[in-house]
Amino acid sequence: MIGKMTASENGLNIPAKNRRRMVILGSSEVGKTAIVSRFLSARVDEQYTPTVEDFHRKLYSIRGSVYQLDILDTSGNKHPFPATRRLSILTGDVFILVFSLDNRDSFQEVQRLKRQISETKSRLRNKTKESAEVPLVICGNKCDREFQRQVRREEAEQLAGADEGPRCAYFEVSAKKNTDVDRMFRALFAMAKLPDEMSPGRHCKVSPQSCELLRRKSFRAGRCKDAYGIVTPFARRPSVHSDLMYIREKAVAGAQAKEKACVIC
Repeated sequence: MIGKMTASENGLNIPAKNRRRMVILGSSEVGKTAIVSRFLSARVDEQYTPTVEDFHRKLYSIRGSVYQLDILDTSGNKHPFPATRRLSILTGDVFILVFSLDNRDSFQEVQRLKRQISETKSRLRNKTKESAEVPLVICGNKCDREFQRQVRREEAEQLAGADEGPRCAYFEVSAKKNTDVDRMFRALFAMAKLPDEMSPGRHCKVSPQSCELLRRKSFRAGRCKDAYGIVTPFARRPSVHSDLMYIREKAVAGAQAKEKACVIC
């Protein structure tokens, strides 16, 4: 499993294909944490507090299957430790690159991040012979500040569709007003071939005490078709060793899936 799990999470035996890590990258003060807050609780704290690095975990019960989504909200520090940034990219399965529409420098940082993700993932794919695309969306936040815009939509769409680096989708959102945030997540999960019900507005949110219910077949394969999401309390960032094991596990799973596809062909 990824990192240390709580007693209520332990024993779920979530398959590797149902465990993903979402990494949010971008400059300081662009709204990364606000977007994460919208995703987890549908609320936003308007008082800005710089993020060093926040880690969250959400569990889902969807159509009889359990999913685990780890969320890494990274620092916007312009001079992070290169090894830390690289490890965040290597362990990431899906990415959100955030810039502020009223800050051109933050858009240029997203351009650099897109290249870095492409280069880092390409080296990993060469080692593992994995060729899958990287699920990624570019998010222009603070669309409610139209009169202060410094980045044209056409520029951002051109970056999203550029041949250099992974092709991705582009969304203009407002975490403050909750504009198109859910639509952005739905597109990202579709790219990652994850259930649409993992998006914020597509499942029933239940309390952490319900983690125990995830092991019960009556809850996982109940009579209703509802999907459930649980934010686990006190989630902790996995150790470097756990991260390296996660990278290895994903690489092995990807290689096995590719071999199976070749046999079928």
